[in-house]
Amino acid sequence: MTKRLILIFSIISALCGFFARPALADTLAEVKKRGYLQCGVSTGLTGFSIADEKGRWAGFDVDYCRAVAAAIFGNGEKVKFIPLSSKERFTALQSGDIDVLIRNTGWTMGRDIALGLTSVGVNYYDGQGFMVNAARLPGITSIAQLSGAAVCVQSGTSTELTLADYFGRNNLDYTPVVFEKFSEVNAAYDAGRCDVYTTDQSSLYAVRLQLTRPEDNVVLPQLISKEPFALIVRQNDMAWANIVRWTHNALLNAEEYGITANNIDDMLKSTNPDIRRLLGAERGTDLGKTLGLENDWVVKIIKNTGNYGEIFERNIGRNSPLKIARGINDLWIRGGLHYGIPVR
Repeated sequence: MTKRLILIFSIISALCGFFARPALADTLAEVKKRGYLQCGVSTGLTGFSIADEKGRWAGFDVDYCRAVAAAIFGNGEKVKFIPLSSKERFTALQSGDIDVLIRNTGWTMGRDIALGLTSVGVNYYDGQGFMVNAARLPGITSIAQLSGAAVCVQSGTSTELTLADYFGRNNLDYTPVVFEKFSEVNAAYDAGRCDVYTTDQSSLYAVRLQLTRPEDNVVLPQLISKEPFALIVRQNDMAWANIVRWTHNALLNAEEYGITANNIDDMLKSTNPDIRRLLGAERGTDLGKTLGLENDWVVKIIKNTGNYGEIFERNIGRNSPLKIARGINDLWIRGGLHYGIPVR
């Protein structure tokens, strides 16, 4: 009798454990049924994601959202942009309020493991930097000179932790001036409530353009961290993760092969098997269908957004007000860190 009870309890426990596991989601089916992608972006960061007075969104991250939408629908406009603060971003993804988070968010081990989320690619390599108001702090050229400064920083971010770690490790005193929203940090710095602003260096270039007197502010050259900005999805849907991951790699490979929004139709006639395979034109290639998409999914992406380089240059690079150099965000063939995984 005792053995029988033990067996029964064991079976019940096993069944409870099975049913307690999170159900696999079908995000692609949900997105198609809804008719548009829900993409989490920042609350407003020049060059990356910002809405104009008519509510039209533009930016590097915004175009990544449009690339995913184009892969699914053939139309990069079929996306709803959800502006999220640093505090809101992960909860919104976990709860299903957004399908993907593309919002200057660093990839870390803790975020992958503890939050039930998965980073599927790095679209921008950055690092934490500092901007100082040279009118209030003349002669500052190095982070080592910032001891005793009041530093504006956004709460709930890895930036806040890295700031504390770095200043503590280097015996530098500072007074943190903390705000939840990015816009609040910007306003506080512009109003003189702190002497120094720290966040990802790319963001500092964008913030400087929005200040009352941009010319008074200097972005210091040093970095104190690695901040790989990731494309993030939920862990319970590998098929969806693959769509976002391979959209990113398609953009990189298209740039490497010289495929642009202007020459995409000509490239469809290429005899290069790698190009034909990427564009779904190679006989016997059905890689798009294995993703749950059409075989010309990459053609649709490039026609809507261009390749990675085109997205970079028009939003944050040489054709933008920010004029950020490609640097480590260039392709591997030009000394950068970006390397498109082969599509085959």
